[in-house]
Amino acid sequence: MGIVSRGFFGRRREGDAELPPGQYLTHDFPVLSAGPTPRIGLDRWEFTIDTETGETHRWSWADLMKLPSETPTVDLHCVTKWSKLGTDWQGVSLDVLFEDVETSAEYALAYSYGGYTTNLPLEDLLDGKAWITYKFDGEDLTPPHGGPARLLVPHLYLWKSAKWVRGIRLMNEDWPGFWETAGYHNYGDPWREQRYQGD
Repeated sequence: MGIVSRGFFGRRREGDAELPPGQYLTHDFPVLSAGPTPRIGLDRWEFTIDTETGETHRWSWADLMKLPSETPTVDLHCVTKWSKLGTDWQGVSLDVLFEDVETSAEYALAYSYGGYTTNLPLEDLLDGKAWITYKFDGEDLTPPHGGPARLLVPHLYLWKSAKWVRGIRLMNEDWPGFWETAGYHNYGDPWREQRYQGD
């Protein structure tokens, strides 16, 4: 009996050349959540960045809408092995939100309405790599997909793009989030198939 490498699914279908190893192409947008879907009114929504020294930077929905937005087109890769290519978003780059934030922290913990958390190196949120998004395909982001706003970090597996994002806590030490504590990889690079701890 031959040995088959993990993630091998035979010859790639035509057009799948842009997929990370072990991924398959989907044209819909599957909805996966770790719990119930929070519904947050825009009058109650806020986003905060808390520094390692205890300083808090806060934006209401109205504040967020006044900031310059971008419209990135990115590929999404889920740890459950689906990929959706060329997705269109609108949101505010984290570079804009971090303009007045003084920090020497190297790590960030994104947290959401509903209690979800995920950890990332701070450098993965800056330099045009991440956004707080509020539109998908030209429409307001719906709650099942993380609306009214979600973190978008497309170069990592999608669990790092926290839905219903509420804030980012900056830290001097890395602190695992929800799925990382449950055995998912601490970083989550789809091109290196970092799905679970030890990958």
